[in-house]
Amino acid sequence: MEVRAATDTVFKPQVAVLMAVRNGERFLSQQLDSLAGQESVGVDLWISDDGSSDASIDLIRRCANSGTLGRVELVDGPRRGFAENFRSLIVRTEIKADFYAFCDQDDVWDEDKLAHAIEWLKTQPVGKPALYCSRTRIIAPSGKVIGQSPRFPRPPGFRNAIVQSIAGGNTMVMNRAARDLVAEASRRTDFVSHDWWCYMIVSGAGGNVHYCSQPRVGYRQHDGNLVGENNTWRARMSRLGYLMRGRFKEWNDRNISGLAACSDLLTDDARLTLGLFMRSREGRFSTRLLSLWRSGVYRQTILGGWGLYLACIVRRL
Repeated sequence: MEVRAATDTVFKPQVAVLMAVRNGERFLSQQLDSLAGQESVGVDLWISDDGSSDASIDLIRRCANSGTLGRVELVDGPRRGFAENFRSLIVRTEIKADFYAFCDQDDVWDEDKLAHAIEWLKTQPVGKPALYCSRTRIIAPSGKVIGQSPRFPRPPGFRNAIVQSIAGGNTMVMNRAARDLVAEASRRTDFVSHDWWCYMIVSGAGGNVHYCSQPRVGYRQHDGNLVGENNTWRARMSRLGYLMRGRFKEWNDRNISGLAACSDLLTDDARLTLGLFMRSREGRFSTRLLSLWRSGVYRQTILGGWGLYLACIVRRL
């Protein structure tokens, strides 16, 4: 990972870590410590605080004064939810680095989390957008490991991304080309979630996406944060409820609107897939089913695939 010149000077890749914070004092110190412990990289931390009323700001300032990280910048968030908070960081032109990573306020990163991602990113062609993501290790509030996020067997790609987000933003690391691409797209539209949006845009623009089955992030599951339960039957039933109540359709509405605003950034193949997917959501029954099949979109599991066609049949796609 490190390159030594003849003078024995160590050159480390610089990573801009983008963290969205709101009332995170309970676990924030542990996350900041895990950022300071990252191996073989330099870390600049950009934090957007969305109006915290607890001790989060004090903890961040203490971290900045400790000198354990590189540059630490604290900015005011837009106060319009977590997605807008992350978007406000993505579009900041003054954030410069070799690589870019997202960070939640309550997780814990393994020491080689960034180094391992960058190892793959360095193998990618210069100037080609590349996105690394992975599974997570699910931990209780105490830090005890209680499981892992699902292991997805099918390769990542736009035909999957348009109907499924396969990894949390806390696992994602991008090269500069991917970040510039996502920033341009994010200036044009809002999005449902930053991780899903990055997956769609990078894959849709012909970039490379790598999904690693080995987790290097401890995703903390607690009362206000139960997304990590997505590998249980309870979570599967919850997703079915989202589908039947029209929540999945609402997400697709927003994703399609956002992708349409960025159609010039997409490949011809991605635009064709998007058009067929749009046709699968309207018109006659036979037209919808045929368009969905022709689009080639897929979810990562057999049950998920059945759910797609069920959504198409009941007009919840």
